[in-house]
Amino acid sequence: MSVLVELGHASVLFSERAEGDLGRTVGEQSESVLANRAGMVERCGVRSIRVPRQVHGSVVVTVDGGEGYLVGQETADGVVTTARDIGVAVHVADCLPIAIAGPGGVAMVHAGWRGLAGGVVAAGVETLRATGVAGPLEAVIGPGALACCYETGPEVQALFARYGAGHGRRLDLVAIAAAQLRAAGVAPVADVGLCTLCAPACLLFSHRRDGDSTGRQAGIAWRR
Repeated sequence: MSVLVELGHASVLFSERAEGDLGRTVGEQSESVLANRAGMVERCGVRSIRVPRQVHGSVVVTVDGGEGYLVGQETADGVVTTARDIGVAVHVADCLPIAIAGPGGVAMVHAGWRGLAGGVVAAGVETLRATGVAGPLEAVIGPGALACCYETGPEVQALFARYGAGHGRRLDLVAIAAAQLRAAGVAPVADVGLCTLCAPACLLFSHRRDGDSTGRQAGIAWRR
């Protein structure tokens, strides 16, 4: 039903298709999407889950407070909180959801190739540090389009040449994200190893495989 990862200071849940479509981060949503969102709040045992309006950028915001599953109140591609009863989340259907946690705070970042090229991973770490989290950080990378299937053109490959993550037309977003996390001082970095493109369609949503009408799963992190 979902992948639950326990880090030293946070719990991280990566939802799957069986738990329902959580919808886009803009626009009106169906009753079923709203019900699925409410179910995730209950599943995580928090007061609120905060999801930004994602634009494939590198802005990361700090949030606090709220009730229920709140989407689109901020425009950003990463969310940080120090509150114990708030979950931070992103919606994905091929991009990587990346949780970063340390003593006193947690972040969730939405990272496709644009976000990785723009520095969203470093911004997530910097924003988490700015809240006063001074101890060691660790991270886990959730389901996304992996190197086995993710193809890009030469202009995208060129952006990441220094990482040695290109394999013909295929690009290893996980390797790039892990390298950026380690460069920002985050270790260890775990990876759940699930590919949205070649996983069974009944398991995960994929924009590249299923088209623009596909649903969205979430990466959600909260302090324990």
